[in-house]
Amino acid sequence: MNNPSCDHQPQLPTPRAVFSQLPQYSAGKAPQPVPGLEQYKLSSNENPLGPVPEVAHILENFTQVHRYPDPLCTSLRHALAEEHGISAEDIVTGAGSLGALNQILATFAGTSADGSADEVIYAWRSFEAYPICVGLAGAKSVKVPLTAEGAHDLEAMVEAITDKTRVILVCTPNNPTGPSVTEHQLRSFLDRVPSHIVVVIDEAYFEFCEASPVMAGEEPPVNGLSVYPDYPNVIILRTFSKAQGLAGLRVGYSISHPQLTQYLRVAATPFAVTSIAEQAAIASIEHRDVVMQRVRHLVAERERVVRALQELGWWIPTTRANFMWLNLGENTADFTQRAESHALSVRAFAQEGVRVSIGEDEANDRFIALCQSVEYAPQRPEGTHF
Repeated sequence: MNNPSCDHQPQLPTPRAVFSQLPQYSAGKAPQPVPGLEQYKLSSNENPLGPVPEVAHILENFTQVHRYPDPLCTSLRHALAEEHGISAEDIVTGAGSLGALNQILATFAGTSADGSADEVIYAWRSFEAYPICVGLAGAKSVKVPLTAEGAHDLEAMVEAITDKTRVILVCTPNNPTGPSVTEHQLRSFLDRVPSHIVVVIDEAYFEFCEASPVMAGEEPPVNGLSVYPDYPNVIILRTFSKAQGLAGLRVGYSISHPQLTQYLRVAATPFAVTSIAEQAAIASIEHRDVVMQRVRHLVAERERVVRALQELGWWIPTTRANFMWLNLGENTADFTQRAESHALSVRAFAQEGVRVSIGEDEANDRFIALCQSVEYAPQRPEGTHF
């Protein structure tokens, strides 16, 4: 091999062309310090109450860091199978639900044999990692606008299906807006989706749905476990990051029929879930009553904050998660700066709006006070779509 000329700079490696088309993931920022004020992070949908106390014991006493974890997470899968009343063969673990999603995309969507990109349909705005994951898989994103209520337009998503569609993502409750899909809506949708297309039901915030109050005559949010047995093309995503407070340990999983899990296990990154994460997840399952007690508290706080904002005349999309959406438009940057001045961090989305996580009780009190000082109010989007 010839050495490059000393008169020229060597050519550096360049990434694949798709990188120029991908957005960069922006994680929730930590709050800025303000003298005299405790800082609160309301930007990442984290559980401010943390995991069950038994997890701390596991972290303090874990001694097997020199050993590889079980690549199949056998103990965790059997604990989940018992909890959900399903077969352990239907469960594939991953590094958070995002890791499980990447396994699904690597398996079912990418570049077809003729060199064209497969298509992945999802609502937009939704989880901002979706376009990154889809693009890196080699597939093409097909974004379908949300309804004006911030919910999935399932009719439009059906109409977006083409002969190149391989995967559809349904995030319920939708991140960052909050509305969820009902079982009737989901079944009606699935009945119209060709059976060769994988439909992923992303239920990262399911426990908050489970704990949410349901008004008389209102249909509750869907539980994917009630649906997937009837649809061999459905995959459920769940995580221990949110309700269980294990975001830093990265453990999630997918649930589907063995006809799909046989391929997902091949795509799974070996040893993605560490042994300490597996043990912490099992402890969370064993103490689910404590987990749900904390979830119910956060849901009660969510309802309190939403009511306070609605009394100010603010429009808030119906949320079943541990966050809410403020449709602030051009006021997004100003509101974000005001939050920072109150030692609160929120998640801003350019000129669209702000997502605010439910935090500690004191943080929620301060957030309400902040909103009371603002002279503008989030409003429902004009027209039929977000």
